[in-house]
Amino acid sequence: MSQPNINQDPAGSGRAGRKSVGVGAPPLTRSVSLGYALGDLGINLYFISVMTFLLNFYTDSLGISAAAAAGVLAFARFVDAITDPLMGALAERTRTRWGRLRPYLLLGALPLAGITVLTFYVPDLDEPGRVIWAYVTYTLFGILYTVVTIPYSMLTASLTDDHDERTNLSALRMGGALTGAAMVSVGVPLLLGEVGSEHQSMATIMGGFGVIATILLAVTFVTTKEVVNPPPKQRLGITDSLRAVVLNPPLLVVISIFCLGMLSFTVRQSIAVYYFIYNLGRPDLLSWFFGLTLAAMFVGLLGVPWLASRLGKARAIQAGALLSICACLGLYLTPFSDPYWVIFWSAWVAFGGAPIAVLGWAMIPDTVEYAQWRFGKRADGAIYSMASFFQKLAKTLGGAGVAAGLAVAGYVANQEQSLQALEMIHAMMSLAPMAFMALALVIAGLYRLDAQTHDDIRRQLASAQSGEEAASA
Repeated sequence: MSQPNINQDPAGSGRAGRKSVGVGAPPLTRSVSLGYALGDLGINLYFISVMTFLLNFYTDSLGISAAAAAGVLAFARFVDAITDPLMGALAERTRTRWGRLRPYLLLGALPLAGITVLTFYVPDLDEPGRVIWAYVTYTLFGILYTVVTIPYSMLTASLTDDHDERTNLSALRMGGALTGAAMVSVGVPLLLGEVGSEHQSMATIMGGFGVIATILLAVTFVTTKEVVNPPPKQRLGITDSLRAVVLNPPLLVVISIFCLGMLSFTVRQSIAVYYFIYNLGRPDLLSWFFGLTLAAMFVGLLGVPWLASRLGKARAIQAGALLSICACLGLYLTPFSDPYWVIFWSAWVAFGGAPIAVLGWAMIPDTVEYAQWRFGKRADGAIYSMASFFQKLAKTLGGAGVAAGLAVAGYVANQEQSLQALEMIHAMMSLAPMAFMALALVIAGLYRLDAQTHDDIRRQLASAQSGEEAASA
């Protein structure tokens, strides 16, 4: 194969008004796109519940220390992360009449719903017993979450091979994700204390979310179809999978951006509850905070396809990161006596994060074709699972880092906090996300797999496949 110029257009700018060349898979239909997006709505009922409320549930409801909670988050999320490559390898080698990936959405949905309820349940045990309960339930949650989410994420590359369609599909998917996030972030604070007993309210709420998520994942299974698959005669070895990841520079850049975006999001989501309770003294504004920041992110993602078509995916990420940096600085300088300005700046932080949330998932499928073009084999499972591994590793560091920061600063649950604890919470709410976005801005400049280059790769892959089919005929 001839070599596309991977070094052209260093920032991945693309071309204004460019239309992607139709190669390979048929165009996406509205029902497929919507059905796929609904799956992420269901998944985010779990994801946002854990990211936003689990740490506070552990310290203030389950009654374990912040240090013990840090240990639970670090261990369970690390196990969750290392199971990703195993799940990716399993999924890309699965062959059923329903496809490689879709069956896992059904197989894992009910068990995932059940373990989520147990993760937010307060057992009648002493403190050591509750700590063990947290370790076991959250670790099992992570494993079952992986069984569902790795195949779900891999579906993006299997539904279409079109560069622009993937951006639109990822934007719609993020719309579903943010809808689920809004249901959790706004709904849970309103429902707590209204459902069941005080300590078991979260378990009851998670039971309702589990029913909804199971139905939505079933809808995704029914409405989608895997149309972009590995060559029928492909035999994928461990070396092939490793090579597709390690010798894939565009993927390594996307993974780095993904990690930084997840670190920023995890830290902000985990610390926000503490920030509004202790720094601002306004827990009544939590629903407004989550609702308005998610609304800002939703508005932002609507413009991401347009922005990416004008600037390219990498420069669109840089523009969003720069906006988030400025908003984080505004948040840091806002006094605790101005909670509405806190929400204002936080909304702009979320708005600036939209390009990373959308385009990271749109860029990973492109790196699948890059590896297939370079090495002759399609290793989408290895690529997606490795991206998810590092994203979850970032989630682990972010969540455990928040818990550890609280412990170091002397946080004591349900009491007035020391000045040191308040300063730590404030720094994690503003300065930490600012640092992560600054790094993302720099790293995005290293991305080289622009739209034209990806179209050249797709043409060559299609030509090679046609040649193989003609030779075997």
